[in-house]
Amino acid sequence: MTCAHESDIPYEVVRSRRRTADIVIERDGRVLVRIPEKIPAEKIEDIIESKRYWIYKNLAEWRDLNATRVLREYKNGEGFLYLGRSYRLLLVADQDEPLLLKGGRFSLRRDIVDRGEVPAARAAFQDYYVANGLKRIAARVSYFAPKVGVAPGKIDVRELNNRWATCSPKGNLAFHWKCMLAPPTIIDYIVVHELCHFHHLDHTDAFWNEVDKVIPDYRERKDWLRKNGAAMDV
Repeated sequence: MTCAHESDIPYEVVRSRRRTADIVIERDGRVLVRIPEKIPAEKIEDIIESKRYWIYKNLAEWRDLNATRVLREYKNGEGFLYLGRSYRLLLVADQDEPLLLKGGRFSLRRDIVDRGEVPAARAAFQDYYVANGLKRIAARVSYFAPKVGVAPGKIDVRELNNRWATCSPKGNLAFHWKCMLAPPTIIDYIVVHELCHFHHLDHTDAFWNEVDKVIPDYRERKDWLRKNGAAMDV
């Protein structure tokens, strides 16, 4: 359950079956307070107060990072990310598929752009990332799951708003299609991060110890995602 609150630091509360409380800054700048189900409402302000400096510091950093967000245009020569590399866009007339990656370029059907259909052009990229993400991410989940010691259920790649990945109570995993814009090492970090939530629902030291067992340099990968996540869009 999520509730919005009014204060000098606007925040939302999410209660779940977790053992500890934590605060996260979502990719859209929302402050999310995640707490166990039984913590009384009057304790939430104490949690906010104890993390006040951290919240202000991270919100300021979020504003700085998002100030450099790249607004891409669907025109010849524009760069679009795939697996951490930037590929130039080429508008073409003789192509059946809306979007292909070939010859070191993204080839997008010109008629989509000529009609001024920006949502359709964006959807072509999203569909490409979803289709290729299902293959790659499913393979990486299969590779890392035994190392983490878990057996996940179904795997999906779709729009997840401000989350990189989620895990359902039934053990099904979903990953944001934007993961496919990141370098393979970052995708691996996101996969392992989510798999380790099978052991720990929160982000306690015990959780990060599980991540560390599989990816000892997870801190560097986590920091890369924090700094570059805002630019990963189409």
